[in-house]
Amino acid sequence: MRTALVLLFLLALAAMPGVMLPQRPLNPPKTAQYIAAHGWWGTLLDRLQFFNVFSSVWFSAIYLLLMVSLVGCLLPRSFEYIRSMRAKPVLTPRNLSRMPHFREATVERSPSDVLAAARARLKGWRTVEREEDGGARSISAERGYLRETGNMIFHFAILGLIIAFALGKMYTYEGQVIVQATGGQDSVFCNSGIYAYDSFNPGLRVDGTDLTPFCVKINDFSAKYTAAGEPTHYSSDIEYQSGADLQTGTWKPYLLEVNSPLRTAGDRTYLLGHGYTPIFTVTYPNGEKRTQATQWRPENQTTYLSDGATKFDPPGVTNAAERRTKELAITGLFAPTSFIHGGILTSTAPELNNPMVAVDVMRGDLGLDSGRSQSIFDIDQSMVADGRLKRVARQNLAVGQSITLDDGTKISFDGVQQWVSLQVSHDPTQDYVLGFAIAMLAGLAGSLLVKRRRVWLRVRPADGDGNGTVVQVGGLARTDQAGYGEEFTRIADELLTGGKRK
Repeated sequence: MRTALVLLFLLALAAMPGVMLPQRPLNPPKTAQYIAAHGWWGTLLDRLQFFNVFSSVWFSAIYLLLMVSLVGCLLPRSFEYIRSMRAKPVLTPRNLSRMPHFREATVERSPSDVLAAARARLKGWRTVEREEDGGARSISAERGYLRETGNMIFHFAILGLIIAFALGKMYTYEGQVIVQATGGQDSVFCNSGIYAYDSFNPGLRVDGTDLTPFCVKINDFSAKYTAAGEPTHYSSDIEYQSGADLQTGTWKPYLLEVNSPLRTAGDRTYLLGHGYTPIFTVTYPNGEKRTQATQWRPENQTTYLSDGATKFDPPGVTNAAERRTKELAITGLFAPTSFIHGGILTSTAPELNNPMVAVDVMRGDLGLDSGRSQSIFDIDQSMVADGRLKRVARQNLAVGQSITLDDGTKISFDGVQQWVSLQVSHDPTQDYVLGFAIAMLAGLAGSLLVKRRRVWLRVRPADGDGNGTVVQVGGLARTDQAGYGEEFTRIADELLTGGKRK
């Protein structure tokens, strides 16, 4: 047990870097930024797996050793527990007056009457009645076996919790995705594979090919803010399909809120946050139009001033070299509640009130054919550095306003949509974790509240004329908890008075 406690302390100590340092599975960009900012120290921590603590070799080793130690502790203790549960209460000591609690009196009842009353009073106790020398008879009684039972439940629940967590790391997965909140076809997310997610963190035994299918459609999003612009409530009216609904095309309504996730198909869908999607229409010189709505990310969580990049391929251009000279990207800032000071656009509140964009229109090669993945929020800065992507216009636009490029291309700012950020979590062991956690609390309560105590009763005929019975009552608390003195006094009073309280 001492080894288990040391390992439990080491496990808690080893988990501290996972809380204090950014973790790569949760936030890769922030982790990379931290390593770059701290030079050799950050690189050393990375080599020592401090940015992936809970999957590190040293954390797993402590975890495994703790489990082995608990098993090695509980096995012999379980056998001892079984033996103690089957054992009878100990014999009545020869000299009861040496017990911490002792009472003696001579009563006007026969030994049989005293013993009968004692049996009734000690009902529920584990008792053994014995014949002794000199015509004396005794009862040994013990109670509080649930204390050790609670202790065993507590420690086995800890072991079960550790195993459940370990299995959960193998079969759990978690994914994040951004979905438009318009109620249209672009507002439907289906849990059909990892390609549907923007980021996906699988367990060790999850390859993403056997996800439980379900679909979610985001109809709208609403938020409430304080006067200072701090959010107080997020909610989204959604519809979802799972199971047989996928075959029948039935959609069920649900109000998705921050602390009220959708639970379906064994998964939980959480509402994490939201943002805005500027809508741009590009009218090319030949009259062809293309409308694009790409999510922009908030760079200020108070005012929701957002940045992003909406990208367009030129229509009707089949030559790859020519296409790479005419691709467009509309980058810049979006302000839901706009305020311009000295020509600089900013936002004063997160609500959608007088939205504007400050755009830089980039033309050239966006690097979409390079084979490298790109963030939807950014352009490839290496193309800018090489001169293959150049800025051709810059302007602030309100809804309905437009800008015309030097080749006659017209770009208009048509409006704004909202998007929501969802997180889908799957953990098949969560019910077991909850069950073991409840068992831990129940076992801990039993081991702390239940008192192990013993009572002995000895009766013998009184000396002399034989009238009356000498009754001796002894008591011993097998724990250091207070309170047994009062209980023993009550029991002794009832045994000495035949069940009548004084």
